[in-house]
Amino acid sequence: MMKKTDGEKNKFSLWLLAWPIFIEQFLQFLLGSVDTLMVSKISDNAVAVVGFSNQLFNALMTLFATVASGAGIVIAQKIGSRKDEEARTVAIIAFKVTTWIGVFLSILLIAIPAPIAIMLQMPEELLPLAKIYISIVGGGMILTAMMSVLGTAIRNTGNTKGPMMIAVGMNIVHIILNYCFIFGAFGFPQWGLTGVAISTVTSRLLATVVLFLMFLGAFERKMGMKDFSIFDRKLFKEILTIGWPLGVNSGSWVFSQLAIFSFLAILGSSELAARTYMSTLESFCFLLGFSLALAAQIQIAHLYGAGKIKEAYKAVYRVLAIGLPLVIVNAFILVLFGGNVLSLFTKDQEILTICASLLWMNLLLQPGKMINMALGNSLNAVGDTRYTMIVSLIFMWLIATGCSYLYGVHLGWGIIAIYACMIIDEYIRGVLSFVRWRGRKYLRMKETELERESTIFTESFASPSN
Repeated sequence: MMKKTDGEKNKFSLWLLAWPIFIEQFLQFLLGSVDTLMVSKISDNAVAVVGFSNQLFNALMTLFATVASGAGIVIAQKIGSRKDEEARTVAIIAFKVTTWIGVFLSILLIAIPAPIAIMLQMPEELLPLAKIYISIVGGGMILTAMMSVLGTAIRNTGNTKGPMMIAVGMNIVHIILNYCFIFGAFGFPQWGLTGVAISTVTSRLLATVVLFLMFLGAFERKMGMKDFSIFDRKLFKEILTIGWPLGVNSGSWVFSQLAIFSFLAILGSSELAARTYMSTLESFCFLLGFSLALAAQIQIAHLYGAGKIKEAYKAVYRVLAIGLPLVIVNAFILVLFGGNVLSLFTKDQEILTICASLLWMNLLLQPGKMINMALGNSLNAVGDTRYTMIVSLIFMWLIATGCSYLYGVHLGWGIIAIYACMIIDEYIRGVLSFVRWRGRKYLRMKETELERESTIFTESFASPSN
């Protein structure tokens, strides 16, 4: 038993959880940048369509992220409290529910891609490309749903290496197919953005198959096909109790970003393309910080489930001590060299001028994001998801979205004002999350629960009947 405990402790150490997530995210960023560079060879309009469409897909993903994210935290907590069978059942339930949501979204995006793009204020000149891209990539939303829940479940068992390897393989396949379809290499047809969409769906299909095979053996007792008939209402309620505020929180962020992209579309195609290019570059700044924050969520959920309250409380401060200096240094490097990198993507001087200003603003944005990620994920890990949801709903829409429209569009201050509103929003939510974590509400509740269980056990053991 002691060996199992030590092994599990090492398995859930911050470093062992974080480094595969970092490598996965870094390679995805690197290959994603190559992907954007390839698409830019088609046109800046193609880049704008991909960026805009991805915001739409991210918004719709919140519908199944509600279940996947909630299940991930519950799985880590159950494993921490030695309830492995319940963790396994949670994973199965989450997979089934998420898959059905993915089926619905795929049908919707295949059926009405053009009306959706028009509703989101897609510039008219981008509509022909958007219709093709949204219908093909959106039609594969079922694959995205399955990948989300499978990867989340596997990571929260402590295995972050498996999803890392699969994600790397998926992105390599995607880049190779992109090259073939964009440039007509090796006898492939030169299909432009249509080929990029087909490449995306094909690589995700292969990744989903491999993730599913890994998922079957992810828990102590291997899954069989008969196990997928399992449904436990009590455990599903646990998933939703933690998951629905996470879904609303995630949805709040994604839909606010989608609204901001709509504001940028009103400003013009150059602003929309600039934001898309900046999104790619910004990812570089917080890759390791994000990896640490995600690893901390898994670790803290496990420690919380195991009743190790003090260790859980301190974990977030270790993440901030490492993550904040990293994102600041990375953002400064981007200020120095970002212009040179951007020139590889586009030669449009208007877009480059816009991005030059945004690079300096990114130096202020990234520390706020790091604080938010670390503290928000830690609050979610202990089940305090309603608080992060309420804070997100209020400030994302009041500051990041409402003020972006007021100052950026209505008053005509443009994309600089929109970025300033995004920065203010990140810091407000970060400070509020810090105050909440310092209050230790859910950690104290767990301590009280453990003391009560210990008292009951002691009294039961000491009773005369025993």
